Amino acid sequence: MANTHSFHIPVMGIGYTIDTPLKVAHLGIDSVISLVDDMLLEKLRKMYCEKFEMPYQEISEKIEDFRAKRITSYLNLMNSVAERKLEELKSAALEKKDEIREYINMLPDSSTIKQEFKRRTAKYINWDEVGNWLRENLSMGSIDVNIMTKIDKDNYQHKEKLPVEFNDAHAALRGFANSDLHSSIVLSAGMNPRLYSYLEHFDDFFPDENGYVKKKIVLKVSDFRSAFIQGKFLAKKGLWVSEYRIESGLNCGGHAFATEGNLMGPILAEFRDNREKLIQEVHDIMVQALGAKNRVVPEHTLPLKITAQGGVGTAEEHQFLIEHYQIDSVGWGSPFLLVPEATTVDDETMNKLAEAKEDDLYLSNISPLGVPFNNLRGNTKDVEKMAWAQGGKPGSPCPKKYVALNNEFTEKGICPASRHYQLLKLKELKKEGMSEETYQEKVNAVIDKSCICVGLGTSALKAHHMDTKDEGEGVSVCPGPNMAYFNKVVSLKEITDHIYGRGNMMARADRPNMFVKELKIYIDYLKDKVEETKKSVTVKQEKYLSSFAGNLEKGINYYQGLFSSAKEKFEDTKAGILTELDNSKKALQRLVAEIESLK
Repeated sequence: MANTHSFHIPVMGIGYTIDTPLKVAHLGIDSVISLVDDMLLEKLRKMYCEKFEMPYQEISEKIEDFRAKRITSYLNLMNSVAERKLEELKSAALEKKDEIREYINMLPDSSTIKQEFKRRTAKYINWDEVGNWLRENLSMGSIDVNIMTKIDKDNYQHKEKLPVEFNDAHAALRGFANSDLHSSIVLSAGMNPRLYSYLEHFDDFFPDENGYVKKKIVLKVSDFRSAFIQGKFLAKKGLWVSEYRIESGLNCGGHAFATEGNLMGPILAEFRDNREKLIQEVHDIMVQALGAKNRVVPEHTLPLKITAQGGVGTAEEHQFLIEHYQIDSVGWGSPFLLVPEATTVDDETMNKLAEAKEDDLYLSNISPLGVPFNNLRGNTKDVEKMAWAQGGKPGSPCPKKYVALNNEFTEKGICPASRHYQLLKLKELKKEGMSEETYQEKVNAVIDKSCICVGLGTSALKAHHMDTKDEGEGVSVCPGPNMAYFNKVVSLKEITDHIYGRGNMMARADRPNMFVKELKIYIDYLKDKVEETKKSVTVKQEKYLSSFAGNLEKGINYYQGLFSSAKEKFEDTKAGILTELDNSKKALQRLVAEIESLK
């Protein structure tokens, strides 16, 4: 099939891309749905069935395997409606001339479909002939799904723990596997061997003799070594990773999984330079495993995509990633939160995002998963949380329990953002007899946790004017730092023009290059870590800080070489980038001196 777009829309929060495929898949744009919240999926399925006059049968919690069945039904609905929209577009070329032109105009100028359409319509348009050609060549964007591998809580029925396949992530995987989709599952947040092994239970994840995989595996990774280890682990089961999706450790939205100072540019270079080695070694392992399992062995080497996301903001950066690092697709996340034709954001939250400046976007500790989380200052879920704490009722009622994974006080997991947990934890802290200052620090750390598994989905309900009595009104949102440079609501056409260099939706000219921005965030992160360890430092901590600083220094040296030698790229900004790199190097040297003094 001819190429369509060179960007994709990554998963954002729980609800922000939950119905994005209905908006963009028929236009050939790939997007990713979060499978965390089956309650939300069920509510939206009911709403969409009514809207599209499709039969709806409730899947209640009383039905066996309800979580997987809800997910399957929702994904089938998305697929069915998106396919119908594409077929309408293809079969009614004459009536839908404007929509056809919209589809074509949004494609990158390098697209073979766009070039062929222009050739066929340059002098005289025979819409019957063009219609036949469109039917053969227009394709749907992929409806992909995301599972955070660590959100895999145990589930119970009548106080009895259910078998592991009924855990949250396992059930979500099964829901996707049983769906009609021919698409990808994006596994993020690290390796979960038990969940990875569960993939073997479903034929759709294995290749046929032609190398076609109905349901592809995508791993979100932050370094080459991790990708290689995970790829080989799955290959030993006869499973092929079709794509490694490299995300910036800190210059991204949502949860931030910091590397040990390894920066995105050098990581991308390592994937580019070792791509063939990765393909060959992993492929050989997979072929052996398939033979041992008496499964079909594909006749040819399977294709591998390398994609990247996190902090991309200009057409120049987009194209540089594709050309210099041979990236197959670039993820554009946070800017799409200001595109109602693509994502689902309530008006109040969208306005807050449009107005957000650098200081409003910060790396927080609010996630109950204990992982740094990109946050928007003053979001209504955090406001609600603090009001509860000040009123003597810290924590959330916890209606959904998707991250009820803490067993500190109870055999059955509870969530650190819940009222149940926080009251128990605060009671424990009171007994410990510490100084007032230390006590207050620890109290603040407890009540800082926010109920994001509800907050990240509520915006979708509000945007669709649906009832939020179970969830409450508070909304969490998790844009990346890049959000500061986009300050207005725009159309899908406008953002695609921005991505492909045909327009500019960025109001500010002072935005730093994506690599420079990530470097600065990492230096700030290291600075905070150094401050944390000043009170008491172990040999292990000192070694970690030194290694982190060493990797940052290597990264700066790499960028200095990269930008000094870049020809016909970043011509307007090169001098500023090199100055910023020099300043970052000096800041890092000061931190290295501080680390040395800790010894």
